[in-house]
Amino acid sequence: MILLITGVMAAGKSSVAHAAAERLAKSVHLRGDMFRRMIVRGRIDMGDQDEVGARAQLNLRYRAAVGVAKTYHAAGFDVVYQDVMIGPALNEVVAQLRGHPLHVVVLCPSREVFEERERKRDKTGYGHYSVADLDRVFRERTPTIGLWVDSSDQTVDQTADAILAGLETAKV
Repeated sequence: MILLITGVMAAGKSSVAHAAAERLAKSVHLRGDMFRRMIVRGRIDMGDQDEVGARAQLNLRYRAAVGVAKTYHAAGFDVVYQDVMIGPALNEVVAQLRGHPLHVVVLCPSREVFEERERKRDKTGYGHYSVADLDRVFRERTPTIGLWVDSSDQTVDQTADAILAGLETAKV
């Protein structure tokens, strides 16, 4: 299967995706953000003034990750692919994965928990967006497909277990 885990930054995607991948017999943890970081010069992040360029690079990142996910899946691996996909981007990536056994999980801790986790993080990546703005856009514009998990009161292991127990709901 390809297990797509998304949510806003600081939702716990990396930790949860890795924990879920560790529970599978033959698996890959694919971090979508690594494709953004591979651009050494000329990277345009979301929130930068060049919105068209930023969107083009974001779509490039998604296409690259989807291609790698399909390659590992074809080689017999379960792929746990995590990345930030807000709004229509989630449906766009899902469309690119049609024809594969796809499960979508959206991590959605409460805004208060999201803000607290963000305060504790060493990295930031919101540009000119506040945590509250990003949370609002995420909840209002992201399609409600797959399994949505409020991980506010769960440990990483509890969330990974809940995801694997809810795979039937997550199937798209």
